[in-house]
Amino acid sequence: MVKVVVDPPSSNSPKKNMCTHPGLIHGMCICCGQIMNDEAGVAFGYIHKNLRLSNDEISGLRDKNLKNLLHHKKLHLVLDLDHTLLNSTCITANQEGYLKSQEDTLPDNLKSSLFTVESMQMMTKLRPFVTTFLKEASKLFEMYIYTMGKRSYALEMAKLLDPEDIYFHSRVIAKEDCTQRDQKGLDVVLGERKCHLESVIVSYSVWKKHKRNLILMERYNFFAESCEEFRLNSKSLPVLRCDESETDGALATVLKVLQRIHSYSLARYGKTRHTLLQLNLDYFQCTDKYLLSQEHGDNLECQDVRQILKSVRAEVLKGCKVIFDSVPKDEHLRLWKMARKLGARCTTNIFSVVTHVVSIDAQTYQSSQAIYKNKFLVDPRWIEASSYLWQKQPEENFPVSRANTNIPFMLPVTFHASNLISSSISSSS
Repeated sequence: MVKVVVDPPSSNSPKKNMCTHPGLIHGMCICCGQIMNDEAGVAFGYIHKNLRLSNDEISGLRDKNLKNLLHHKKLHLVLDLDHTLLNSTCITANQEGYLKSQEDTLPDNLKSSLFTVESMQMMTKLRPFVTTFLKEASKLFEMYIYTMGKRSYALEMAKLLDPEDIYFHSRVIAKEDCTQRDQKGLDVVLGERKCHLESVIVSYSVWKKHKRNLILMERYNFFAESCEEFRLNSKSLPVLRCDESETDGALATVLKVLQRIHSYSLARYGKTRHTLLQLNLDYFQCTDKYLLSQEHGDNLECQDVRQILKSVRAEVLKGCKVIFDSVPKDEHLRLWKMARKLGARCTTNIFSVVTHVVSIDAQTYQSSQAIYKNKFLVDPRWIEASSYLWQKQPEENFPVSRANTNIPFMLPVTFHASNLISSSISSSS
């Protein structure tokens, strides 16, 4: 449970009416009892109903929280709920009605993580690997759930994810706690922004002020309703009787990214540093450039995860020099920016020395030259898959065929890495 400990005013103070009013409940100061403006301070209703804290008190609590976290070598991790940790659907929906009647016939690995929430007339499917993910992530992070759903829904989902109340306690932030409409913000999280990571799959638009803290994930769309919502041109996973892989799915991939960022943030020289980095040597080619920086040294409070996140991301396509060919104009700039963030060098000069030609048509001049000169010719989804999976993907998995005007270009809302990487889906039948 999150505890807010407010230091009472000193009894030696010559003026007893000098209370700073650090917090209010129902508009009454929690120290002196004075009735205040109900709109004063910032609401923290997820900690205690009708609790509001002053900006000075929030700053003080964040300082204490930062020192405590660093003492335990932890950071903050704010997790989105829907399509990240689970997928829910209304059981009255026509597409899902058969699931309730045929639940017993589903494969064991699907049935064991599929729940019916009668009080909300919903079915919820936990994402594969989520139990292990939460267990391992809790060793490195103080975790929050942050959803744009209602509090009643968020609390029900938290019970499914954390039935013994080990990981989140009262750190479940819902739509009612947001200080701006349709916007998520770190102002309601009692932690320093430089120690926050947000693991999300939804649009950047709900995190306008904190894009540098984000780790983008592939959406988990289990039910047919979700597939239709995000225009996925594929059957739902229960119809296919399969699911994401426990070992190669999105959560397993992101856990390795989080472990790497944590080790970059908090590792020391010597044995501790070596041990933390060793956790990831089998998955990432770790570099020590950031850790060896004299600018940060051993001062943990100077370690800004936003900069570390940027550095880790820039290693994904480092050394690749990319030119785009026949990519639709509305997607060209987005993919260009994505490739640059992943460490690739992008060019428009066809005479430059390039390593990759990104195209949707194998018959253009530049595509033909790529084949002739033995360069990599890849579909634009190669960049997206590398971004979602935080590792440069095998180019041969993203071949470019003849142009087909009847097949629309795959937009980010329809991107589904598990349809591209065969190892991301394991058969359940």
